[in-house]
Amino acid sequence: MAHDHHQPHQHHEAHGHTHTDLDWAEQGPMLEAQAELYTPAYEQAIAWLAEAVPAPELIVDAGSGPGVVACLFAEAFPQAHVVAVDGAAPLLERAQARAEQRGLGDRFSTLAGELPDVLEKLDRPVDLLWASRSLHHLGDQQAALTAFGEHLAPGGTLALLEGGLPARFLPRDIGIGRPGLQSRLTALEEEWFGRMRAGLSGAVSETEDWRALLTAAGLRPTRTRSFLLDLPAPATDEARAHVATTLTRLRDAAPDDLTPEDRTTLDRLLDPTDPAGVHHRPDVFVLDAHTIHTAVRPA
Repeated sequence: MAHDHHQPHQHHEAHGHTHTDLDWAEQGPMLEAQAELYTPAYEQAIAWLAEAVPAPELIVDAGSGPGVVACLFAEAFPQAHVVAVDGAAPLLERAQARAEQRGLGDRFSTLAGELPDVLEKLDRPVDLLWASRSLHHLGDQQAALTAFGEHLAPGGTLALLEGGLPARFLPRDIGIGRPGLQSRLTALEEEWFGRMRAGLSGAVSETEDWRALLTAAGLRPTRTRSFLLDLPAPATDEARAHVATTLTRLRDAAPDDLTPEDRTTLDRLLDPTDPAGVHHRPDVFVLDAHTIHTAVRPA
């Protein structure tokens, strides 16, 4: 989940799934490819977490999706058992298969159910709980953070990935349509995100002061850092595929919100036969930043 979520209902790292209208078996390969593209940023983040949490015994990925990041945790912490938690069973099947393929199966398990209640099924407290853009899919974020904290061992760490910067793929002026397309799409994404939040069961409006929310959950905030994914032009085939997938989702999410000119521009960008499209143009890149906040349960 994983999931980004300033793109309409995408799971960058495949975050906690509460949507029942998606075919997660069909979504799995796309979500895996997306998380694999972002692996350099995740590896940096995991190395940073390891500085403060050097030897966790139990790691939980809350909203794991197909398990790309959960497997990165298992590889980075060879003494740890990793539990991938998600509401989508087909994605957890992919996660378990991925762990087996990488020789991690004896230290890897899955837990299916909706956050945060499913965490009650854990048989011991958690040393490191990773929640990557899964929290904002839960109506009452403060209550969910409190529940996350209650499942930490004394001295255990919650790593919350929320916020950062909107991803960028293209220059401001791309030579077709009106300049500034991505800025306008970002504004629409913010509106979509707000509607998504408002439509959640039990939705509570919160000021997104994550340190304050973590403190209110009974945790002690410790560190905050942002991690950059910088894949400059010329883009690889994998990066181009990600950009095309993301722009397709944006184009199709709420077509009535787009101006006719911007929709025409997106159609051209997504046309595999158009030299000005993202499959061919030389200036496509991926630039994104994720922010992680950590907090510890007092001993």
